[in-house]
Amino acid sequence: MRKLKNSELGRLDVEAFKKTDKIPLIVILDNIRSLNNIGSVFRTSDAFLIEKIYLCGITATPPNKEIHKTALGATESVSWEYAKDTLQLIKKLKDSKIKIASIEQANHSTKLQGFSIEKNQKYAIVLGNEVKGVQQEIVTESDYCIEIPQFGTKHSLNISVSCGIVLWDLFKKFKY
Repeated sequence: MRKLKNSELGRLDVEAFKKTDKIPLIVILDNIRSLNNIGSVFRTSDAFLIEKIYLCGITATPPNKEIHKTALGATESVSWEYAKDTLQLIKKLKDSKIKIASIEQANHSTKLQGFSIEKNQKYAIVLGNEVKGVQQEIVTESDYCIEIPQFGTKHSLNISVSCGIVLWDLFKKFKY
């Protein structure tokens, strides 16, 4: 066995990525303060063919050197938009028949492994602030709360890690 060279990976270029069919999933970053987390979400969204990212509230936007450091160019491939008010965005998306799922620990949340998608439905997942999580008003307005099961002594994951876990799980559910 040997590691593959980058030239052997068969990766899409930016133009091909933009033309590729995406999974019907939007990522919403609700007041994320870490530029590294933002960049990591872009990179993960590129890996799993996410339709769009919304950067909300205090979440920084490209172009930004610190975001670019972890995004590695994914800010050019993944479609994104800034929205000042997360709640207004959520209401607008719901009016467009998009189902909203906050990634949060909440009463009546659904464990990630038990969350089922409807094949012809578009979804948006909301990832919240590193300290406060998803705003309660967003959780209240959400159609679902999805919780990543955890079995150790800690009760939270970094948002870039949470994003990777959730996007991979939902990607599999859409594709397989």
